[in-house]
Amino acid sequence: MPGLVLLVDDDASFRTAIERRLKLANYEVETYSSAQQLLDRLPAVEKPGCILLDVHIPGLSGPELQNRLIELGSILPIIFVTGHADTPTTVQAIKAGAEDFLTKPIPSEQLIDAIERAMARYESSRIQRGKLDAIRALVATLTPRERQVFGLIVRGKANKQIAYELGTTERTVKAHRHQVMEKMQVRSLAELVSSAERIGMLDPDGSSGS
Repeated sequence: MPGLVLLVDDDASFRTAIERRLKLANYEVETYSSAQQLLDRLPAVEKPGCILLDVHIPGLSGPELQNRLIELGSILPIIFVTGHADTPTTVQAIKAGAEDFLTKPIPSEQLIDAIERAMARYESSRIQRGKLDAIRALVATLTPRERQVFGLIVRGKANKQIAYELGTTERTVKAHRHQVMEKMQVRSLAELVSSAERIGMLDPDGSSGS
């Protein structure tokens, strides 16, 4: 599954060698000599992509760039490369969501395998994000009152309880409930609760979030 590899390493000879190797495998490659350079030119990747990132680069380090990308909401998987494995750094990077950790020199087969896994993960994350964005877009169509009713429905409140809490009638709540189901494009309460959970409207204990 060819795609775009963003290669970040301060070693020019390593960048050249890896770029050549990946282009032979039909990948598009963009190279950067520092983490800051990547941040300054970070592409809006629509196709499958990943970052091949040196751990110990001058300036902003690999793990620091990883944290910065997480803050920016990037879903590009990161494969770290290093000249000498450092267990604490490896554990920290993996915990923060790194796809893999490879030690130089990297055998071609191992490199391509890691990149293919990263590309597949990116595609899966992109599809998931698209679904969440679609749910959020539907929530945005709700009126403030419908949003209130939505929040109470997914917490398991009955129409009578919702009417009492909002100071209105059951008939009005039923009308709002119908509108919520229509606008959220769901056919059951279970689907509505699932949508709320997926966008973080429900806390793990089942209470309503933001």
